Amino acid sequence: MKKEYYIKNMVCDRCKQVVQQVAEAAQAKVDHLQLGNVVLEVNAAFDEQLFENELQKKGFELMQHPEVLLAEEIKLALIERINDNVEENLPSYLVKKLNRDYSLLSKTFKKVEGQTLEKFVIKLKIEKVKEFIQMNRLSFSEIAHRLGYKSIHHLSGQFKTTTGMTMSAYKNSQEWNRIGIDNIV
Repeated sequence: MKKEYYIKNMVCDRCKQVVQQVAEAAQAKVDHLQLGNVVLEVNAAFDEQLFENELQKKGFELMQHPEVLLAEEIKLALIERINDNVEENLPSYLVKKLNRDYSLLSKTFKKVEGQTLEKFVIKLKIEKVKEFIQMNRLSFSEIAHRLGYKSIHHLSGQFKTTTGMTMSAYKNSQEWNRIGIDNIV
């Protein structure tokens, strides 16, 4: 028998590996695995409670409520938008990607996550900036352009407001206090 589970905070390839290991330990075979979702082939030996408990120990959570599921879909879409360097504006992108009214998406996200979509996107972008700085392959101007900022000054202001330091100070400090995307969500 197949069972589908939605898993909060499963946002990277490492997360997928952990979920697969937990499923196998609970006597399930992974039929399909993608970010935020797993389909398991289960039989009488499958221990659903063990599966859920082990996921929680690893920082994941089984999700049931449709609003929580939608918030996870939004987060995954936003991560994809930043990773794929999509230049389309946020509302248009989310409406196309999720086939839902932007007002509903925005309100649901705020209700579930306690922050606006825009603030969440800024957090994601700042962590991506830190990643680019650490890779040391792009100038600050190129980073700003890659992340859709109209100017480096706008990015610099957001970076300083969010982190408390300038991008140059961050680069020079080499204290890479990045938060992985899987920890932001």
